[in-house]
Amino acid sequence: MTLKAASKSIAQPRTKVTNSKLKNILNNYELYLFLLPALLYFLIFHYGAMYGVLIAFKNYIPTLGIMGSPWVGFEHFERFFNSFKFWDLIRNTLGLSALQLIFGFPLPIIIALLLNQFMHTRYKKFIQTVIYAPHFISVVVLVGMMYVFFSHNGLINNLIVILGGDPVAFFTRPEWFQPLYIGSGIWQETGWAAIIYLAALAGVSPELHEAAVMDGANKFQRILHVDLPSILPTAVILLVLSVGNIMNIGFEKAYLMQTPLNLPTAEIIPTYVYKTGLQQAQYSFAAAVGLFNAVINLILLSTVNRIAKRLSGTGLW
Repeated sequence: MTLKAASKSIAQPRTKVTNSKLKNILNNYELYLFLLPALLYFLIFHYGAMYGVLIAFKNYIPTLGIMGSPWVGFEHFERFFNSFKFWDLIRNTLGLSALQLIFGFPLPIIIALLLNQFMHTRYKKFIQTVIYAPHFISVVVLVGMMYVFFSHNGLINNLIVILGGDPVAFFTRPEWFQPLYIGSGIWQETGWAAIIYLAALAGVSPELHEAAVMDGANKFQRILHVDLPSILPTAVILLVLSVGNIMNIGFEKAYLMQTPLNLPTAEIIPTYVYKTGLQQAQYSFAAAVGLFNAVINLILLSTVNRIAKRLSGTGLW
């Protein structure tokens, strides 16, 4: 077979595949039209906005624009790495995210497993409503509630005084920032996060539980050997996503909870970017810090996904 004939024979299957894909798109164009708004959103506001990353490598001057501003390379990154705040920001951000992951990630799984074993439907729905409700409280209202409960004359300090103790300045002592942040996050999001696991548990075949009962397994053994393996792929995916987002801890609540006295533990990268970028108008420096934060997230996401894929066979890609 000549080279020309070989290339022609290879091109024919590719043409058939392309024509088949085009035919499939035309036959289902209504579905693709439904996807179009979402695709445009991501293209414009996510991928298109990445053009602005250039200011991290420039000395951005608004009157000159992005392309007209002078190029400075990695100057802003070096300034951030050499800053006296660098290690404090890394320690605060990673410490807060890691503690939130350690204490917050297993609880929705435990709640879902317990609710799945609840046989009384009426009480089960009541409990679900109670633990889901905090998710719909806005961050501003949540922090306001925390100030009411944990302020110097708040409910918690009044109880401490009644029990013979001294009032605790929760919002001015740096060591209390992380417990308050993590505890309020667990209270607000645990019930809502359990919905995904409850949906996964709803897909478990009853025949598996019947077989386990026939073999003499009790409830704990059925949870351990039937329910947990069934939701493991879902848990792995959510764990990978959580680790990949570990540096993007919530800005709003951290910023609202900050006081001048708790900044040694309350200042994290997102709040630092806001203060330097918007309040101090250091746009290029703030963009460099934000880009560094995003790169760390990407590395963590890729690493954890590869480890999870190798250990459990489940991953994002």
